[in-house]
Amino acid sequence: MRVLVLGGTVFLGRHVVEAALARGDEVTTFTRGQTAPELHPEVEKLRGDRDGALDALRGREWDVVVDTSGFVPRVVRQSTELLADNVALYVFVSSISVYADVSRPGVTEDAPLATVEDEATEDVGVHYGALKALCAQVVEQSLQGRTLVVRPGLIVGPHDPTDRFTYWPTRLARGGEVLAPAPPERLTQFVDARDLVEWIRNVAGEGTTGIFSATGMPVSFAELLRTCGAVAATASHVQWVTDDFLLEAGVQPWTELPLWLPGEEDAGHAEIDVTKALDTGLSLRPLEETVRDTLEWAQGLDGPAPRQADGRYTPRTLTPEREDELLAAWHAR
Repeated sequence: MRVLVLGGTVFLGRHVVEAALARGDEVTTFTRGQTAPELHPEVEKLRGDRDGALDALRGREWDVVVDTSGFVPRVVRQSTELLADNVALYVFVSSISVYADVSRPGVTEDAPLATVEDEATEDVGVHYGALKALCAQVVEQSLQGRTLVVRPGLIVGPHDPTDRFTYWPTRLARGGEVLAPAPPERLTQFVDARDLVEWIRNVAGEGTTGIFSATGMPVSFAELLRTCGAVAATASHVQWVTDDFLLEAGVQPWTELPLWLPGEEDAGHAEIDVTKALDTGLSLRPLEETVRDTLEWAQGLDGPAPRQADGRYTPRTLTPEREDELLAAWHAR
């Protein structure tokens, strides 16, 4: 199968390339060449820019395009219109952030989507979900009936530059008293990048079209941290701290304390219905394996995780000093 990956050097795209190569696919990547250009010497590497510099893609044909780097409808339209007549299937990686209401568990693919009043906006930081939804609409408009829209939750695993999951395995490995958001039974939901791309490769190879929420099964914070502690094999103690305390202390949900979403508006964020993806073969590895591999990767880094060339994905998680301050305040309350 001839596969074009729009992206392919940072995280999800990197795993897409590796999964395709493992299947014997003929892989081409299209990037600016600014991030890890030495990766995957065996693939064809086209250089350009999604915003106005697509000449390297002209006159070429592929069986499948996997778009892991589309965030703005105007930019996505450029690639879809150029490739529409030369590809059999366009896979667009969207997000569960497109759903307008995740206040209740069980959100399915036909749930209402987030909208934005000014559809010309390109403020991804503010309107990420709505813009992802509009991008998917652009893909379908250009390649009617030949699109596969994948809506993952948080994607985790080795090579993740965001620290949104990696924080927990590395924090438990550091040992000592670990601040965690109570209650322990609070759920979170994520998917190992390797499981996601293996499924994408399988269904794309079968020519599957449609829309799929594709993330993991819900797991409690207690189970996640217990698994992290067991894998790290470092003496640690989890101190469960209430939402009220954390919010009053100014701790930022999701960013400073990863996976923590205390508001009622996000009550169903960790229980997205993934039945449709599971029924088409999405297979999820044991949590222990994801934690172990992520920790081994993170501990093998020489310095912080690699960032994109434009500086995105700078972690904002709690520093050890800030965590110590919070723990001291909790005990002194």
